[in-house]
Amino acid sequence: MTQTKAQFPDEQSHEGAFLRQQDAFRGWVSADGRSGFPAEAGRYHLYASFACPWAHRTIIVRMLKHLEGAIGMTAVDPIRDELGWAFRDVPGAGRDELNGFQYLAEAYHASDPHYRGRVTVPVLWDTVTKSIVSNSDDDIMRMFETEFDALGDASLDLYPVRERAAIDALNEHIYQTVNDGVYRAGFATSQSAYEHAAYRLFATLDELEERLAQRRFLFGAAPLETDWRLFVTLIRFDAVYYGHFKCNLRRIADYPNLFGYLRDLYQTGGVAETVNFDHIKRHYYYTHDEINPTRIVPIGPLQDLWAPHGRERLK
Repeated sequence: MTQTKAQFPDEQSHEGAFLRQQDAFRGWVSADGRSGFPAEAGRYHLYASFACPWAHRTIIVRMLKHLEGAIGMTAVDPIRDELGWAFRDVPGAGRDELNGFQYLAEAYHASDPHYRGRVTVPVLWDTVTKSIVSNSDDDIMRMFETEFDALGDASLDLYPVRERAAIDALNEHIYQTVNDGVYRAGFATSQSAYEHAAYRLFATLDELEERLAQRRFLFGAAPLETDWRLFVTLIRFDAVYYGHFKCNLRRIADYPNLFGYLRDLYQTGGVAETVNFDHIKRHYYYTHDEINPTRIVPIGPLQDLWAPHGRERLK
């Protein structure tokens, strides 16, 4: 019998299901500084990847909140080798001019010499304590949204008080079945684990297609935090998850409302510039050698993400 190898063996159940590791660093930057990490211009630096959807969320919120001048950013090479995420002079990425790290693992070990987990992006780095504040994309998004208003665009509220309970509930549902659902399908090493994740994924996409028939964005006329959490998965779906992760019941292009919604978000000012399909495809198809041992990167699909979306009529 052929032994199926997991992409991340330490995060695999005996039943062949992918079980993502927990975030190890959960510090918090606060506007009032009571957390020990005050929101200050120039103090924090974002280490991110244009390939990774979890990091992409934080890049988008940093841009939407106009925090580029207050929070620096360095992007890693999309090709993750046996030593992990690296800082290299490649198009769309670069060297770490802040700390001189060659690999992101150095930031983890500088923060905790005993760290033994998988090194992930994004990372929010504190230049004062010279350590990681957070490697939780959820927390970094939320901090950018709520704690840096004095340094960015305070008029943009992606987590309004009146919607917070509903946002949190939908975030969790989308995370379990869509955001992480594609990975649970793609990294499964048993047929049953794959089918369970894949069918749950498409059940939620069907729900979202119906929800978006009556409203422009998930909560109404303007995109909120949950929309951007969903966007980073949708934008990668037809290019990567459909084929590479075998999430192939339907493409996003086959969903009229979801595909129009995706184009609507993509065409939001500045967002298209955060989408790097070269990084996305080379990362997944080249790095996941247990899934794609030939490391051949596909040339497609052709997508016209600038086509009119026609969703302005919805409230």
